Amino acid sequence: MTQQQDRHQQRQKKLKEKVDEKIAAATEEKGLLLVITGNGKGKSTSGFGTVARAVGHGFHCGVAQFIKGTWDNGERNLLEQHGVTFHVMATGFTWETQNKDADTEAAQLVWQECKKMLQDPSLDVVLLDELTYMVSFDYIDLDEVVSALEQRPTQQSVVITGRGAHRTLIELADTVSEVRNVKHAFDSGIMARKGIDW
Repeated sequence: MTQQQDRHQQRQKKLKEKVDEKIAAATEEKGLLLVITGNGKGKSTSGFGTVARAVGHGFHCGVAQFIKGTWDNGERNLLEQHGVTFHVMATGFTWETQNKDADTEAAQLVWQECKKMLQDPSLDVVLLDELTYMVSFDYIDLDEVVSALEQRPTQQSVVITGRGAHRTLIELADTVSEVRNVKHAFDSGIMARKGIDW
């Protein structure tokens, strides 16, 4: 064995010991609250990836989509075929509607369905896509969201996506990921692409 191979092996051995220690220390089993926030592309994609993974393991999932419109949705096209329930605000982007009262009413209708999903022990994973905006815009009360999350079934996992997640949601979460924008095709005048962007 060369000196370089030996150093590599020693580094990997130390890394394995640290990982094994963390695995041994992780003894609590419960549903997780994940928050995926930040200004980069891929928050909803990550949330839907989690739902797809859960479905692949035979778990039951539900999805609520805020902000989204009535256009074709690749994730919905696929996941509804596998028993995933969708509740979609279907008003489009708030900068297009420009009607706070109508947006609030639409958000509240979807939120009522969210509360039912968050009380349903048969749902293993619930995705609340773009919920952060609803809290930021005061369409949905933060305290009500926190209460529903805290009272959900113990084994149910929830994924919340959207920019500018409220610090209370970040503190409540078990896992928080921030997607950072480095470069986006749209900023260069490239159209959103079916199958990639929606």
